[in-house]
Amino acid sequence: MSDRSTALLLIAVALAGYGLYIAGYVPAMLLGQPVPLLLIGFVLQAVCALAAAVGVWRGRSWAAVVVVLLGLSIAATWLIEGFVLGIVAYLHALLVAVLAIVVALIIAAYVNRQRGPRID
Repeated sequence: MSDRSTALLLIAVALAGYGLYIAGYVPAMLLGQPVPLLLIGFVLQAVCALAAAVGVWRGRSWAAVVVVLLGLSIAATWLIEGFVLGIVAYLHALLVAVLAIVVALIIAAYVNRQRGPRID
């Protein structure tokens, strides 16, 4: 196993773990009266993370786009929590949103660069 495939496997496992972690919030949100924006944000994060994990693991060309969508959905959810609902502090929400986008862009660039030619 090469370093490239090991790194991509670790990225896929981390994305799948994050997707399962975030998906664990959804059933609890459905018990009470959920805030629709938060529910949509968490469902979108879970779906994007799991789809990105599958795409990275299988070496698909769309995986980098889904990783960027995951970063944008994380950023949007934190900004809604901070600025719209006031659940978390503004600066903390802004910091997490910026970090989510930066990390997603770095991972997407790595996945896109390391994808390489495939023979199917």
